Amino acid sequence: MSVCQSCGACCASFRVDFHPAELAGGAFAWGAGVPQELTVPVTASIVRMAGTDAAAPRCIALAGEVGVAVSCTLYDARPSPCREFDTEHAACNRARQRCGLPPL
Repeated sequence: MSVCQSCGACCASFRVDFHPAELAGGAFAWGAGVPQELTVPVTASIVRMAGTDAAAPRCIALAGEVGVAVSCTLYDARPSPCREFDTEHAACNRARQRCGLPPL
């Protein structure tokens, strides 16, 4: 199990905004694309993963218990912000801290 599969702090810490072209059927979608019903519109050129702007953020696509075992239910079709985020970002440790996890 990778460290990300036992963490998930980023999915429970940050807003995830991206262009609607990454939605299912969009010109820039990976795999099947992000299902529109898992997003909320922000502007004409931005959608957001549902749950990521809540007072206690948690992406609607995150399954499992943060810090124990997690998975992304749309991993192959996840949007670009999720694809670009990794443990090398300082934001990873900020998210881990926010969720009560030790830094990597």
